[in-house]
Amino acid sequence: HKNPLPAGSLLIQLGGPGMRIGMGGSAASSMTTGSNTADLDFDSVQRGNPEMERRAQEVINACWGMGAGNPILSIHDVGAGGLSNAFPEITNDAGRGAIFDLRALPLEESGMAPREIWSNESQERYVLAIAPLSLALFEYLCQRERCPFAVVGHATEARQLQVLDPQDPSGQQPVDMPMEVLLGKPPKMHRDASHVVQNLPALDLTSIDLLDAAQRVLRLPAVADKSFLITIGDRSVGATTVRDQMVGPWQVPVADCAVTAMGLEGTLGEAMAMGERTPLATIDAAASGRMAVGEALTNIAAAPIAQIGNIKLSANWMAACGQPGQDAALYDTVRAVGMELCPALGISIPVGKDSLSMRTTWSDAGTAKSVTSPVSLIVSAFAPVSDIRRVLTPQLRTDIGDTVLILIDLGRGKNRLGASAFAQVMQQLGNDAPDVDSADDLRAFFAAIQELNSAGQLLAYHDRSDGGLFVTLCEMAFAGHSGVSINLDILTLESVHAADWGDAKNWATQVGERRNDLTLRALFNEELGAVIQVRAAEKSLVMDVLRAHGLGACSNIIGKPNPRGVIEFARDAREIFNQPRIVLQKLWSETSWRIARLRDNPDCADAEYARIDDLADPGMTPVITFDARHDVAAPMIATGVRPRVAILREQGVNSHVETAYVMHRAGFTAVDVHMSDLISGRARLADFQGVIAVGGFSYGDVLGAGEGWAKTILFNAALAEQFAV
Repeated sequence: HKNPLPAGSLLIQLGGPGMRIGMGGSAASSMTTGSNTADLDFDSVQRGNPEMERRAQEVINACWGMGAGNPILSIHDVGAGGLSNAFPEITNDAGRGAIFDLRALPLEESGMAPREIWSNESQERYVLAIAPLSLALFEYLCQRERCPFAVVGHATEARQLQVLDPQDPSGQQPVDMPMEVLLGKPPKMHRDASHVVQNLPALDLTSIDLLDAAQRVLRLPAVADKSFLITIGDRSVGATTVRDQMVGPWQVPVADCAVTAMGLEGTLGEAMAMGERTPLATIDAAASGRMAVGEALTNIAAAPIAQIGNIKLSANWMAACGQPGQDAALYDTVRAVGMELCPALGISIPVGKDSLSMRTTWSDAGTAKSVTSPVSLIVSAFAPVSDIRRVLTPQLRTDIGDTVLILIDLGRGKNRLGASAFAQVMQQLGNDAPDVDSADDLRAFFAAIQELNSAGQLLAYHDRSDGGLFVTLCEMAFAGHSGVSINLDILTLESVHAADWGDAKNWATQVGERRNDLTLRALFNEELGAVIQVRAAEKSLVMDVLRAHGLGACSNIIGKPNPRGVIEFARDAREIFNQPRIVLQKLWSETSWRIARLRDNPDCADAEYARIDDLADPGMTPVITFDARHDVAAPMIATGVRPRVAILREQGVNSHVETAYVMHRAGFTAVDVHMSDLISGRARLADFQGVIAVGGFSYGDVLGAGEGWAKTILFNAALAEQFAV
């Protein structure tokens, strides 16, 4: 929390030194790519030093871990504008002014001008305020973590910002201005924005084969398996990961949301999900924004969240401002999301960012060319989770008897296909974008899913998104190594509206002629919604809950899993699609496999891909040879003897907390010992009955990091003697 700052509070930079870098960040992001100079592009580049970030984070963790003794009064990150933005903001938030000494800032480069020192955008830095009496404690924490810091200034009662440069022989100060001038309300900017009327043709579904469409959609990178992006990283650092991308025994990457535990004990946690429907903006920008919010909500609904108002959104806006129609499209989208949909849902958007130069220009053989991006909104949703044990996944359950699949269609039968994955693979766009037609429906959907999950009535859940219902069902089958049998009659009939036919009299004949079109729309539309799996014996109870929330008319039982391993669709009492699950899954995973073969060991990629063919593969089936509920340490802990164990770490490591917790649970007293503690003499190994050296990214995770840690000991006589004993 940003607490009040008494006059005289010390203003501190925590983290890495400043560099002559990032001076053009804000300028470059506000210009059309290709229209600015190369120097400005290079000057906008910033740096990445995760180890320095880690050291700063350890200092911050140590501070807030002190509770009421936390020396930090207020804290702010350093981003766009560098210190010239962060320091004034942290003092202005507290209703104060400030005086800064420019030359107190640590620098990596010599000869930097005052504007470069004050405004460079070097990352891995924080600005914070502490009370003068807390300085000694804060300095100790920084020294222990080897994290640089500098006292740069202090808060003042007068609302004046002064940046002093003692090295300026003229005596002039780089900055001396009222805070209200710097951070007060800027004059309103007026822009004249006009809409561009589009006349887009409708999708042509003539002669499109269902199997061909299915194969193309499954291969589309936006739909296909993303394993190549996931398995390159460590997915378990920190010991609090509850739900990552991989689902089920066969580790299929189809999870709707990410969930982490709030700590190493208890069942509270937090969830994150994303939503993005940029292609829709080529048809209807406002609809694309509403759908991005809707997709984020249908994704995060898989986690148990007390109420929809607990969800907070982050909005990342991108647009090509200044291009014909784009300013108006951005205005429409912001208004639709920020002024209409989110207030109606009871959800706030406390944070976000924007990039308004999404147009690239270049010259090709003397011909000017350009590409303009449509308005794009990326929505990230965050919420506290009430019980991390009740997170839903798309994995179909095949071990609990008869079950059924229910489609909740928030599009209410409109089946709009514009800008869908299906349209893209057919080299078309369309003119009918899916939309959030009812905020009430979306709120009711979220409440219904939470109620059903709380009652234990949902076995599997997957929202409908890229690729539509077809891909939703396929991914559920992939995760469960199951087949599915689906009847499309109710969905294709619901797609027929009187308005589609005008004065036509022979409905039966025309419905028969259009049934293939209606099937494609039913399977590949990307309207909001979800498929849930429930016990057959409880389907009436589940439908009653959906009706109670006003969703009965758009919720239908559409099929069930089958043990034959085939994905099949029927219509008018005949089969219209039948493919083995493994064939479709290999199509879905082909893109990832081919990329992995180029990037990784081809033999490993081939072996992973070949696993899909193994119908007998049981997946991950751990066998525990002991009773996990039995606390083997209890008899030893009961004696009151808890041996002291040093959890030894070096700068940058990231596994010390979970290691300490394991030792605590095993009956030891775990003590955090940094190498700096041993070097300074604040701790000695003789004070402990055991030592555990933890790993993970020491010295920035460079080659030879372990050797560097060893030499820290071997080349220090006092440490070498302690370790030798």
